[in-house]
Amino acid sequence: MKAVGYIQSLPISNPKSLIDIELSQPTASGHDLLVQVMSIAVNPVDYKIRQNVAAENDEYKVLGWDAVGEVVAIGESVSHFKPGDKVFYAGDLNRQGSNAEYQLVDERIVGHKPKSLSDGEAAALPLTAITAWELLFERLLIKQQHPEIKKKSNDIILIVGAAGGVGSILVQLASALTGATVIATASRDSSAKWVKKLGADYVIDHSKSLVAQIEQLAIGQVTHVASLTHTDSYLDSFVELLAPMGKIALIDDPKSLDISKLKFKSLSLHWEFMFTRSMFKTTDIDEQHRLLNKIADLIDQGYIQTTVVKNLGTINAKNLRAAHKILESGQSIGKIVLEGF
Repeated sequence: MKAVGYIQSLPISNPKSLIDIELSQPTASGHDLLVQVMSIAVNPVDYKIRQNVAAENDEYKVLGWDAVGEVVAIGESVSHFKPGDKVFYAGDLNRQGSNAEYQLVDERIVGHKPKSLSDGEAAALPLTAITAWELLFERLLIKQQHPEIKKKSNDIILIVGAAGGVGSILVQLASALTGATVIATASRDSSAKWVKKLGADYVIDHSKSLVAQIEQLAIGQVTHVASLTHTDSYLDSFVELLAPMGKIALIDDPKSLDISKLKFKSLSLHWEFMFTRSMFKTTDIDEQHRLLNKIADLIDQGYIQTTVVKNLGTINAKNLRAAHKILESGQSIGKIVLEGF
């Protein structure tokens, strides 16, 4: 089967950083689905793994943690799917990724593809949707409401780095499924317009003082923070802005955080890592299957939309290197997808 992989961790400017390869097609067993991959999306985790994790035993490492495809075979323990089903999923860091024609994936972290979306539109969703959902409802514990009967609450959530992949879904979920007031940050006109379109109540510039801008809004103290980038740079601002007993959830990788600053307001800090359930085969691993099906329903009912912004064409090494380069610039909005081999 065709695939894209690498042996050495190299700069994306090096043609060998990602190369076109041929691999043997895997076989499904247990809870695994064998999926024929139709479309993929690219995430920051792809380039972070490529930069920091070399292949082992001189065997090519295949990246990719967002895919849409068709189930072509199932293991003996599979109960949620059958051959012919169209699915979407983010996969497992411990296994070969979706930058290949065929991939094995545990059915318990797979959802039925949204019927109303194309393959490329759906591929943009799984990793960021799982991350945003878990962060909002399982880490920050914001109360979920039905979109048709939701009532305004006293929650005020600040989403820092809201125009990226996770932020683009998080803004929508917070707007559609909670009564919270949503403050999103964006530093460029294009990204500010994007997050406003997705449902943010207020947009502020994260390159300027967060405290001064939020105080100027005169809407009260922030109760929850979703920190999606540069958490170490903003921690002091979060501590000043948050109401006592407020919550901070982050997804990035700061080198250090002085959490003693959280003590006097009894603030809590939560890390969200969507691969935890698959990595440790947690007892509730099936939650990601249910979660993705909920996302598909919300999409098909029109409450949230895909976040794809760029389609770079065929799944090959050249186009994947271009996608990595865009993401490494830190200037991307929404999601980048590729389709077909």
